[in-house]
Amino acid sequence: MLYRLGRREALGLIAAGLVPMAALGQGVPTEVAVSIVNAGRRLAGTLTLLDAARYPVVLIIAGSGPTDRDGNNPLGIRADTYKQLAHALARSGVASLRYDKRYVGASNVPPLDESRMHYEDEVEDAVAWMGMLARDRRFRSVTIAGHSQGSLTGMLAAERVAPSAFISLEGPGRDGGTLLLEQVASRYPLDVVERARAIVAGLEDGQTSADVPRSLYTVLRPSVQPYLMSWFPYDPAREIAQLRCPVTIVQGTDDTQVLLGDAQALKDSLPSAQLIIVQGMTHTLKRVGPNIAQIRTYIDPSLPIAPEAVEAVITAAQSA
Repeated sequence: MLYRLGRREALGLIAAGLVPMAALGQGVPTEVAVSIVNAGRRLAGTLTLLDAARYPVVLIIAGSGPTDRDGNNPLGIRADTYKQLAHALARSGVASLRYDKRYVGASNVPPLDESRMHYEDEVEDAVAWMGMLARDRRFRSVTIAGHSQGSLTGMLAAERVAPSAFISLEGPGRDGGTLLLEQVASRYPLDVVERARAIVAGLEDGQTSADVPRSLYTVLRPSVQPYLMSWFPYDPAREIAQLRCPVTIVQGTDDTQVLLGDAQALKDSLPSAQLIIVQGMTHTLKRVGPNIAQIRTYIDPSLPIAPEAVEAVITAAQSA
C-alpha cells in the first residue's frame, strides 16, 4: 500500500466493532460502527463495507462547524449529504468511512472546551483514520474526499499520510480569514464589518479580542478565537500544490458559500488536477431547479446528491 505512517500517526489507533466479511450479505453493503482513539479521545465513525475480496475505500471528511458524519448539524442543516454519498459509493463497489469530528456527535464525549479546540487536531484525527484504513487488508486503496473546510483538512492529512487519490468537494481556495470576512461583509453593516476586520487582523497577528459585538458572536466569539487562529494560516491554494497523488476538484455552479473562483484557484495551483464543474449544484452537492430552491438543498434529506459529484468520487477511487 502507498501509505507512509510515522510514529505519531501510529500511536493510539484502536478500531472497534468491525464485522468479518463472511457476515455481510451477498452484494449488500453493510454499515458498521467503528471507533479509534487518538490523542486520548475516542472518535466515532461509520464504515460502509462491501461483500468483496479487495476494494477501494474513501475517507469522507466533513466540513466546518458541528457538521456530523451524515452531513447534518444542529444549526439547521438536514441534507444527509455524506450518508447519501456513502450509500451511492457502495452501490458502485466503493467502501467508505465517515466520522464525527472530535467535538461533534458521538465523538464529543466528554464534551470539549471550545477554547481548547485547535484546527490541527482535526488534521491529526484525519491522519489517524487514514492509518486505520491503510492497515485494513480489505482495502486495495484509500482515497480522501474532503468537503468544504474538510477539503483543506484532507489536503493537510494527505501531506502526512499519502493517499491513493484526493478529492476536493466544494473546497475553498482561500484562507479562512478571507472567507470569514467575506461572510460577514455579506450580512452586516459597514461598522460591524470594520470591527470584524480588526478582530481578524489581530488574530492573524496572534492577538485575541474580548471586545466582540454581539452580532459577531456566531463567528468571532472569544471562545472560538483560538481555533480560528490555528486555522487562518493555512492557504488551500498553497497546500494543494504539495500533493503528489491524483487530485480531482469538484465544484457546483450554484454554491453560494464556495465559488467557482475558489475551484479555479485550486486548479491554477495544481494544473495536473482534474476540475469538474457541476451545473446547478449547491454547497451540499445537491441541485437547485424549477421547484427546488437553494435553501431546500440544505434541509431536505430526500433530495439526491448530484450524480456528477458521485461519479467523480467513484472514478477517482476506482482509478487509484
